[in-house]
Amino acid sequence: MTNTQIKDEIVRLLKSTKREYIEDVIDGLEELGFFEAPASTKFHLNEAGGLAEHSLNVCKVALMLRKQMIEMKPEIEPHLPEDSVIIASLLHDVCKADIYKKAVKKRKNVYGVWEDYDGYEVDYSSFPLGHGEKSVIVVLRMGFDLSDEEIMAMRWHMSAWDLPFQSPDIKGNYNAAKEICPLCSLVQSADNLAANMLEYKENDQDLLVRTY
Repeated sequence: MTNTQIKDEIVRLLKSTKREYIEDVIDGLEELGFFEAPASTKFHLNEAGGLAEHSLNVCKVALMLRKQMIEMKPEIEPHLPEDSVIIASLLHDVCKADIYKKAVKKRKNVYGVWEDYDGYEVDYSSFPLGHGEKSVIVVLRMGFDLSDEEIMAMRWHMSAWDLPFQSPDIKGNYNAAKEICPLCSLVQSADNLAANMLEYKENDQDLLVRTY
């Protein structure tokens, strides 16, 4: 899909929720530069438009998992509303929309010669507030009303990767959220599968370059 097609599909999915003020969210994503930002500096989808592509991948996987989980355990359906799955999965990484800045970086090519290449660096100075929690706050500031479950799923989508330097109280909150919010596990799983399977490039291991 082209970047334009990805954007159109994200907008379509967001509008399909028929949630109040969803148009404000779409406008807010535009203002943040969400559709032009990369998903990372050097890992998955580290290219213009990568963040939107990753978010759409997560949403597609999340909707697929929702369908399969409901087939296997029908009683879980009320805990996984389709609109909540779309909202939480598409918006879980809004926190990244304003942290990547274009930069000229260096790497050694296949001949061992240093060369310049266009890449990205991270700059947290605009709103240094963590990861999942920043996504929640940014969306709430757009005037959009997130449910408790959506907030928990977005806040904790990084799973244990966001916990090593946190307090015991925060670890306790994370464990409690997992127990009471199936949407948390769904978004975590979809994020992991999208980043490490859908967006994995086999030739990454064969590139004879060293980047910094």
